[in-house]
Amino acid sequence: MSLGWGIAGTGRIARSVGGILAAHPDMTVASVGSRDPARAAALAVELGAARSFGSYDELVLDPAVQAVYVATPHAQHAPIVEAALAAGKAVLCEKPMTASRAETERLVALAQKSGVFLMEAMWMRFNPLVQQLAELVGSGRLGELRSLTATFGFAAPYDAEGRLWNPELGGGALLDLGVYVVDLARLLLGEPATMQATGTLAPTGVDAQATLALRFPGGVSALLDISLLARLPGTATLVGTRGFAELSPTFHAPTRLVVEVDGRPAQEHRIPDRMVGFVREVEDVAGCLAAGRPESVVLPLAETAATMRLLDAALQQVHG
Repeated sequence: MSLGWGIAGTGRIARSVGGILAAHPDMTVASVGSRDPARAAALAVELGAARSFGSYDELVLDPAVQAVYVATPHAQHAPIVEAALAAGKAVLCEKPMTASRAETERLVALAQKSGVFLMEAMWMRFNPLVQQLAELVGSGRLGELRSLTATFGFAAPYDAEGRLWNPELGGGALLDLGVYVVDLARLLLGEPATMQATGTLAPTGVDAQATLALRFPGGVSALLDISLLARLPGTATLVGTRGFAELSPTFHAPTRLVVEVDGRPAQEHRIPDRMVGFVREVEDVAGCLAAGRPESVVLPLAETAATMRLLDAALQQVHG
């Protein structure tokens, strides 16, 4: 039996993931919801969904929906997730889960109390090369870890009302891009002992760029740069006493991992499709539901909450 999905939102990411769901042999898009009924109807036709709704409350109550994919701007996530959990529907929520630590922790607590499945859609964690790098760290092949550098940025046209620049929509580099660099640092290095964040604010008051300097037990460091003002290399380099590893061309959806250990010729690992993380994350949801698990093993809720706590602290430091 196919897993029936309801898609909340009609933007670019909703179309991308919706297309993957519609094409998957074991899943269907049952319905699409939006505050704009015309946009919901158009995406429903595109994805072969039988129904569309002009509200998210109607979407989560659709009996054909077993799982809800929340793809609205992150400042709008919380009420949709809450409504879906209350309706007993599994939820895959785009990153970051919410725009604040308090809201994220509240949703995590609600999901854990109800036993209804909830997962943040951090597709980076499901990329095979990212997982291979994490396994490499665990094996100790890089030796004693010393540093991580990661950058993520692009020149976003300034639009005070747009999603990236509007504070009411959860705009800013930290929430949109910082979630990736912080989550990668935590995945590879664990919980930092200290963090210092600096940045530049846009005219609307959101952070336009930021640099995070993290220190971990044992003197390991991470330098993380994000920007909505300029294109950054998008690579991540992890250095140990025996060698280094680099994810590229963009570390959050890499198709290339280069590993050099003990001065031997570098080994290159490649995958053909950067979109594989999306496929694997929706399959993880389906697998968890089939097994009766309320949380993902790959990305448990505690990990999402911990990353959001660091982002929240960085936001406070950058905004003063």
